[in-house]
Amino acid sequence: MSSIALVTLVVRDYDEALAFYIDALGFDLVEDTGRGDGSRWVVVRPAGSPAGTGLLLARAADGDQESRVGAQTGGRVGFFLHTDDFARDHARMTAAGVRFLEEPRHEPYGSVAVFEDLYGNRWDLLQPAA
Repeated sequence: MSSIALVTLVVRDYDEALAFYIDALGFDLVEDTGRGDGSRWVVVRPAGSPAGTGLLLARAADGDQESRVGAQTGGRVGFFLHTDDFARDHARMTAAGVRFLEEPRHEPYGSVAVFEDLYGNRWDLLQPAA
């Protein structure tokens, strides 16, 4: 096995999730295919990213899954979005309404700030140190 292709992110609604990931984060829509039962196979990936790991946006199918929307990692940062220009992407995301939980920090491993997606999942925007 050579890579992780997809990571599932449970969402409340496909279209609101797509609006956030495409419009606010700048992701590309890779696939959006109906599955015949009302569910869809929806994959997004950071814009311009090679065929690396993508997110499978999976609508919660029942109350148990719905209760986990936004809390899939127990309140910890669970997702890491790398950038080659932290200041540019932080400014663009802030202008698009992304909620950052802290001011940017400059750590030995790079420039970083924690933000929340539309459901409250925590992400790092990270420009790794050279």
